[in-house]
Amino acid sequence: MAFLLRLLRLRYLIFGTAVGGGYAARKKYKEIQDALPDISWMKEYMPEETVNALSKHLSDLANSVSLPDTTNLQDRVRLLQERFSNYFSTLSENTPEDANANGNEQKQSDGLFAWTKSYKNVQLTSEEQEHLKKTAQLREHERQEKIHQEMMGIQIKYQREIDRLEKEIKAMKKQILLRQERNFQGKKQRKIKKSLIDMYSEVLDELNDYDTNYNIQDHLPRVVVIGDQSSGKTSVLEMITQARIFPRGAGEMMTRSPVKVTLSEGPYHIATFKDSPKEYDLTKEADLAALRKEIELRMRASVKDGQTISSEVISLSVKGPGLQRMVLVDLPGIISTETIGMASDTKSSITRLANSYMSNPNAIILCIQDGSVDAERSNVTELVSKMDPHGKRTIFVLTKVDMAEANLHDSGRIKKILEGKLFPMKALGYFAVVTGKGNADDPIDLIQKYEEDFFRDSKLFRDGIFKANQTTTRNLSYAVSDCFWKMVKESVEQQADTFKATKFNLETEWKNSFTKLREQDRDELFEKARGEILDEVVNLSLIPSQQWEDNLSKYIWSEMSKFIFDDVFLPAAQADSIGGFNTTVDVKLQQWAEKELPRQCVSIAHQVLLDEFQNLIEREQKSRSSDPITNDLKMHVVEACRTRHQWDSKALDSLRVIQTQALQDRNVPDKQQWETAAKFMEAIIRQELEHQELELNSKANQGAWRRLNPFQGTTLEEKNRQQCVKELEKVLFGRLQLDRTTKNNYSIRSVLDFDELTTVKKNLQTQKIDVSNSFISDLWQRVYKIHFLKRNLYTCLECRRFFYYYQKGFSDQGLDCREIVFFWRLKRMIDITSNAIRQQISNIETRRLEREVKEVLDDFSADETLKSNLLKGKRVDLAEDLKRVRQVQEKLEEFIEALNAEK
Repeated sequence: MAFLLRLLRLRYLIFGTAVGGGYAARKKYKEIQDALPDISWMKEYMPEETVNALSKHLSDLANSVSLPDTTNLQDRVRLLQERFSNYFSTLSENTPEDANANGNEQKQSDGLFAWTKSYKNVQLTSEEQEHLKKTAQLREHERQEKIHQEMMGIQIKYQREIDRLEKEIKAMKKQILLRQERNFQGKKQRKIKKSLIDMYSEVLDELNDYDTNYNIQDHLPRVVVIGDQSSGKTSVLEMITQARIFPRGAGEMMTRSPVKVTLSEGPYHIATFKDSPKEYDLTKEADLAALRKEIELRMRASVKDGQTISSEVISLSVKGPGLQRMVLVDLPGIISTETIGMASDTKSSITRLANSYMSNPNAIILCIQDGSVDAERSNVTELVSKMDPHGKRTIFVLTKVDMAEANLHDSGRIKKILEGKLFPMKALGYFAVVTGKGNADDPIDLIQKYEEDFFRDSKLFRDGIFKANQTTTRNLSYAVSDCFWKMVKESVEQQADTFKATKFNLETEWKNSFTKLREQDRDELFEKARGEILDEVVNLSLIPSQQWEDNLSKYIWSEMSKFIFDDVFLPAAQADSIGGFNTTVDVKLQQWAEKELPRQCVSIAHQVLLDEFQNLIEREQKSRSSDPITNDLKMHVVEACRTRHQWDSKALDSLRVIQTQALQDRNVPDKQQWETAAKFMEAIIRQELEHQELELNSKANQGAWRRLNPFQGTTLEEKNRQQCVKELEKVLFGRLQLDRTTKNNYSIRSVLDFDELTTVKKNLQTQKIDVSNSFISDLWQRVYKIHFLKRNLYTCLECRRFFYYYQKGFSDQGLDCREIVFFWRLKRMIDITSNAIRQQISNIETRRLEREVKEVLDDFSADETLKSNLLKGKRVDLAEDLKRVRQVQEKLEEFIEALNAEK
């Protein structure tokens, strides 16, 4: 019986394991299905068909997971259960013989239950029973191992499928993200749909930029708010906009330029400027104060020196719940007297500005009149009546009616105003409003309540003087908005036709005037010039190194030649010995190298770099592909870079070191460098000699007319100069004769002795030539320098083949050739300096110049006035007109399409 209990326990173990494994497998399969990504969010960015196809692919992928069939495993367990049941029923019904026969039959049919036969045979020995028992336990153990291995195989296979699915999901997510990124990069993001009033405001902004004088081109409606100063004009606007957004002053004129306010409905009460993304929360007092301050600053910045008002428009957009859609333009108040501090033409300037806006035949005039003052003191009604005599586009607004009711004894006067029978003007409608109790800090909602309470309790309202549809700023805003949109719908098509005709005329003029040229406005020409200038900056790096060094050497010597001859070579040549000559040269060159030389070389390098840049620009301008209209701009950029470019400060120290070392070396290493130094000395001495002779020549000091007329006779001054030169040459000749007899170096002295000066002057006086001592001394300096240069030129020619004696240290030939060594030191310093500066230009300065050129171009790009001055002409003006007309036309067509869609 114990054996049967163990057998039953094994049965439930096997069945439970199989059923539990199948349940766990199905649960895991359900989890991976739930873990598949939800791609419904992709419908916003991809077509619905693509999303459905992707979803189907994921579903097929999940269904393709081949998990083990747990149903077969359950059937096998169920079969095992049935066999157990049949076996126990056989034990209770059959005899031992029948049981034995059935056991044999069962053994033949299925080896799994062979132990039943041994169970019937109760006569078996204990050893045989023990053997059967062990055999049954072994088979039971093997079966458990087999089931365990099968379950482990199922688990491993299932885990592999999970890993494969996760990899595929990651790959699919990566592809989706990449495709989404490509879509955002390759396609423009969807534009936020603009409101109708915002589109109309953009049209007005384009028109304002195109035609600031409001000529016939601009006939689109605006609500022009005009009134006498301190009439409550600003308060009416603030009631319409539902916020205190305008600067206020106690009797002071605050509105100094037109302010265009675009009103539209929105969920939040905010304000923004046209040229700024910053939003001002109109429900917060801090933002309101900041907005008023910004408007005031913009107004004052737009007013030119010596003026009081400006025609420059400040564009402002206000959104908020319940606001009526319209565009209002607030103008400076009409004044009667110009006070101290105002420009002398302020009154007339305000009138001209108001008339320019009201002259638009489709402009709606919101005429503001102070109800608390006498009608005879009104200035605005007369202006309005002249611009709109029939009142077809004027809305009259009477402000401060609460004060008028309190102070007025004749109620019929207000009735006449609201019926249009008092002022010499007509209007579409007449309104009476209350804009506060005189406290500028009161919030708008409190003022609205005060206004509504006043009209509800007003005696004039009860008497029928105030009609319900003629009171409150709320009704006023409804009426103005209705009138505004009515006029917009009536005039916008005509305005679009006008610009179509204008565009056609401009395009025809362009074809007739500039047949082979593409239309390029000022911005396009500027960008084209920008690219060409930056290309030439890059071409600086293509200039050969030898060209850089040759130019630098030429500039360096040209800059230092006067100092070398006058301050170094001439003083050192006065020495009688080689040691004295070298000492003088060493001292002067050392001081020069430590102070002035590096700074001069940096200045020269800066000049050479910018000159090469300018040469490249000028060469490009001569090419056939260059557009001459951009020449002024390019040259202006070059000049700006000359001022802005600053050389690297570290260059001074490095140049000082290498120049000092080069000038201190007096050892010429080989014959080739000796001959090179001799050629250099000969070239520069001949150049300097030619220059000095030209200066000494009297024709060098003649005027332009004498240079053009060489046959005209010499003047008295020229004759005196010529005779003085001859006498000074005699002095030099006398010195040479004295040197030959006394064997000294008297002729090398550069100073004219007093005795020599006296002799020259007496000789000139005998020729009836009277000149001053300074005149003789100045001429002597040139005469002596020419003599000095000729002597050194002869020495240079003699020393060219003297390198052997120099190398051996011999001076028995009568020559020491110290001048060759001196000029070799200069030549070597110039070469080393040129090479160092060339490397600095290639490695550092060209890149720094490129950055500075870009900065200059960016500054020029933001300066519209400068661009207009540098890029000008009929061609540019015509292209600019075409660009603006097309922009206005596009905005108009876009607005008309949206307007028709709203209808």
